Amino acid sequence: MSDYKNIKELLSTDLGTEGQLLIVRKIYDTLIDEASKKLIPRSEAALYFGPGQIPGSSIDVDLETPNKMDVRLVGEGAEVPLDESEYETFNVKPDKYGVAIRITREIIEDSKWSLLARNIGTAGKRFAENENSLIISQSLDNATNTVSGGVAITIANITRAMQYLEDSDYEGTSIIVGNEVLNDIRNIDTFVEYNKSGDTEMLKNGFRGNIYGLNVIRVSTNAGMTTTSAYIYDKDNAFLIAEKRPISIEKVMLPSFDMEGAVLTQRIRTRHLRASAIAKITTS
Repeated sequence: MSDYKNIKELLSTDLGTEGQLLIVRKIYDTLIDEASKKLIPRSEAALYFGPGQIPGSSIDVDLETPNKMDVRLVGEGAEVPLDESEYETFNVKPDKYGVAIRITREIIEDSKWSLLARNIGTAGKRFAENENSLIISQSLDNATNTVSGGVAITIANITRAMQYLEDSDYEGTSIIVGNEVLNDIRNIDTFVEYNKSGDTEMLKNGFRGNIYGLNVIRVSTNAGMTTTSAYIYDKDNAFLIAEKRPISIEKVMLPSFDMEGAVLTQRIRTRHLRASAIAKITTS
């Protein structure tokens, strides 16, 4: 009994739970990435201005004002009336965003993974998510028209938002939805029956379906999207992206701290192009 007791005491040291010293544990040597957020594709922007198209710190965008020229009935021998188009201009000045990463040499030497490369990769995701948030807050939230739904989105909410665009001569091409709105759509009988017909074409290319010609795009809540909201817009007229500096990476060395790292920055701003080409749907 005494020998058995000694073994029990040995196995129950502060190094771990009973029996841990006799069990060979494998530490998985691959770092599992976090889940990538669902984002608005850049292809949804009506215009993209890169660094070469922004000569200074900002860019002026000129728009023709709709419906500002008329054709009138002219009597014989009468003077033809004058009229002309009107234009408006707005300025877009990109803002600077950034993050600095610093890692001690000891951690770099002792870690199982390339921590600097991993951190840079994660930072790249954060920049993409920030851009997504800017598209929503600086562009889509400036929609001229809003449809207030109830507890769940309805077909009537969607078609009314589409009509708002059509009343201004735009054509809805896309609908961006949060998680709760997408769940509502999945439970609308009309679309459930359509899905049961076996049509899987609408699930390709990262989209979640097609409603009345609108590509359904799910956007993650953690990327600036309100889970109970949706936006319908004409992608040829809705918003633009001005990027003075694409995501840039500068490696840094801090010898006095025995550290190395990187500084990542981006200069970017988005803006609605024509607010009446966007309609927002809210649910509770």
